[in-house]
Order: sequence, then structure tokens, then C-alpha cells
Amino acid sequence: MLGVHAFAAANAYRFAAEHTGHYNCWMKSGNWKTISSERRFFDHNLEVVTDRVQTPSHPNPRDWTIVHRKPAVVIAPITQDGKIVLVRQERIPIEQAIWEMPSGQIDDRNSDPDNVKDVALRELREETGYELSPDGELISLGYFFSSPGFTDERGHFFLARPVQPCADGPAREDGESILDCCGFGSNEIRRMIAENEIRDANTLGICATLAARGLLSLAPRL
Repeated sequence: MLGVHAFAAANAYRFAAEHTGHYNCWMKSGNWKTISSERRFFDHNLEVVTDRVQTPSHPNPRDWTIVHRKPAVVIAPITQDGKIVLVRQERIPIEQAIWEMPSGQIDDRNSDPDNVKDVALRELREETGYELSPDGELISLGYFFSSPGFTDERGHFFLARPVQPCADGPAREDGESILDCCGFGSNEIRRMIAENEIRDANTLGICATLAARGLLSLAPRL
């Protein structure tokens, strides 16, 4: 897990205060420079801006439209018997219900590592109705960018193992449309990925991370 200061440095988000209506210009290492920024749209969840940016490989500034989104957590819950718990959720933009790892946004963009872990555990309980067992652990698996060509959104991967059902079940928010929650073995997860039944990028990404770390077998049977 990153230290508090390292985490803060790695998560320097550029959201403007909502009452200001603009961003401050900023500089990152390697001669990344935002010359100007024009807000196009914003609400509680995202902000759309057109930045004029100078990059290390393009010294002449160019315009780029960017969607700023809150960071997120993505959790891989594994039960005592090795099942991975997925939720099946309706997604309005694609007009489909798909299988996914539980996930959720981090409202406080300045959250420290402990707060990010708390968000992960909260989303686990709310969406699946599972929680860490008394001997369980929540393990950070790093972070990823969901679609870096147009958004700065990053998601923090976590492994939660082992998990057990909560006594009170899930506590889902009114805006969520989770239709089902089920545990799947590694063979079934592999089949669902191979047959394009799992199509959520967050879920595919964390499965690849788990497999690379030897925590999930996705190798086909010979």
C-alpha cells in the first residue's frame, strides 16, 4: 500500500471547486503544461473541460476535451471456498445488464489510503451483502485508468478474502439496479470471459491483475 504522502502525490486530481468555474493551470514532470481550460459541463459526478495542453512530445499546444471523474474502487471478493462474487447490474448507457465486480466512486477526492479502503469495504457490503470474515484481509492491487484517451478516471483494485454474507444482507442505494449476486469458480469466470459474457472493463482488468499475481487461474484446461 502506498504511504499517505505518496498516495496523495499519485492522486493529485484537478477538479475545480464547484463555485470557481475554472481550473488553475498546472505543470507535471516532463514538461506537461495546461495553458488554459474551459469548462463545458459539470455536475456532482463529472466535469467536461477542453484543455489547451503542451506535452513532452508536442511542444505546440493543442486542444483536448477531457472528462474528469471521481476516482473509484473495484473489489474482487473471494469466499472461503474460492468463489468470486459478482453482481449483475443494469447499465443505462449500454442498455444491458452485465456481470461485474462490485465497485463504486470515492466521493472525497483527497481520501487517504485508509479512507479508500473504507470505501471499498462499504461498496462490498452495499452491493453484494458480503463482508470480510473475522480472519479476512483487504489487499490493494494497485490502480488503473479506465479510458485514458478521454477521462482521467482511475480505479483502485482490491482483493477481499475471505468474505462471508452479512447478517443484514445488502444495503443498496436507490439509484442502483443490481438484479443478482452470485459466486463463481475460476473455471466459470474463465468461461464467461472467453465467451464474452463478462464485458465490463473493470472486471476484466482486475481479473487480469489477479491472474498475473497467481491469485486466479485463467489458463484453459488442456
